Amino acid sequence: MSQDSDYTPPKVWIWEKESGGHFASINRPIAGPTHDKELPVGKHPFQLYSLATPNGVKAGIMFEELLAQDFDAEYDAWPIQIGDGDQFGSGFVEINPNSKIPALVDHSTPEPTRVFESGSILLYLADKFGTLLPDLEDHAARTEALNWLFWQMGSAPFLGGGFGHFYNYAPTKIEYAIDRYTMEVKRQLDVLDRRLAESRYLGGNAYTIADIANWPWYGQLALGRLYEAGEFLQVESYENVQRWAKEIAERPAVQRGRMVNRTFGPLEEQLHERHDASDFKLRTQDKLEAQS
Repeated sequence: MSQDSDYTPPKVWIWEKESGGHFASINRPIAGPTHDKELPVGKHPFQLYSLATPNGVKAGIMFEELLAQDFDAEYDAWPIQIGDGDQFGSGFVEINPNSKIPALVDHSTPEPTRVFESGSILLYLADKFGTLLPDLEDHAARTEALNWLFWQMGSAPFLGGGFGHFYNYAPTKIEYAIDRYTMEVKRQLDVLDRRLAESRYLGGNAYTIADIANWPWYGQLALGRLYEAGEFLQVESYENVQRWAKEIAERPAVQRGRMVNRTFGPLEEQLHERHDASDFKLRTQDKLEAQS
């Protein structure tokens, strides 16, 4: 991959070598499975296949919020090690042909229902249980919450795939790329800050799936948990985002959801698999390693 300023793209791009960088071994320009591998299935109606990335965290938080409201939303959560290419296994590709986490199978329906893309999972569960999203009768409030849900879907690729990649993961620091995506991320933070100056939550006065979708990206960025970029982006200057991020971080369901399928970071925050509420106390990685 040339860094020369006079680089001219060829008329036809050909995949001849790895792109370099943190994810070089799993990046490829084709879809489909690379190997046969069935997915495990547990005892609960919902089977979640994920990893505690900002996208993956959304699903874990959603399930823990549903359980906190006493809905019958028990689930098994299985880790998909994207660094090892688990997302290209045949079983996972059957659920999500795009090979991205999180992915969900609902076995409570007459035929198992696959749900992929984090926004689709949040909307599916909100509608199924009738919570964390205003119903159709409150059209204006529902639409506002969905506005911010889909805002995140369109904006986060600039934060993760753009800024996060070039600032934190790219093998070479490219000033133009970092400046380009930093400008966009700071604009996005300003969009959120202005919205949260007039509203407690993104959709209005109520906590919704819009907040669940945005917090793992922008909330954790504001709290200094993403890309070690807090000082660089001056996240403390976005006072309304800070208020919102800290409030949501205090929710017990959010704290549990962040741990689901986490295989990195402090051992006491890692819950590789989740099959029961007691797992948060009994099966975090620090407990398991102490027993071995």
